[in-house]
Amino acid sequence: MSVRSYTIQVSAEGFSDVIDLTAAVRERLTSSGTKDGNVTVFVPGSTAGVTTIEYESGALKDLKKAFERLAPRDLHYDHDARWGDGNGFSHVRAALLGPSLTVPFASGELLLGTWQQIVLVDFDNRVRHREVVVQVQGE
Repeated sequence: MSVRSYTIQVSAEGFSDVIDLTAAVRERLTSSGTKDGNVTVFVPGSTAGVTTIEYESGALKDLKKAFERLAPRDLHYDHDARWGDGNGFSHVRAALLGPSLTVPFASGELLLGTWQQIVLVDFDNRVRHREVVVQVQGE
């Protein structure tokens, strides 16, 4: 089994900005030459997460509204009281979503559903440059 690691560079607006990573992950998988296995997508940091969703405007709005209900921006967060950076909600949202996703692939193709895309959700309260790690494992 081989393991190959790659990165994807993205700029994110924060405040639950959703960025479609699917094409970039496919490019890394293709360049790896690996035919069967798993690809892991991981975002370092504690204010962003990775998941799948149908990358469609209605679903994206619904996702953003759901996070606002789960961890509203305007609540008191002890993190903000300690650090004064105002992004306590960002940390909570990212912890709920999680920093990584593993997707199986076969014959060099990601085994995603028809309307399923891999996305980064940036929850921070400012513009951020993100480096996403893509690790391809397989044969």
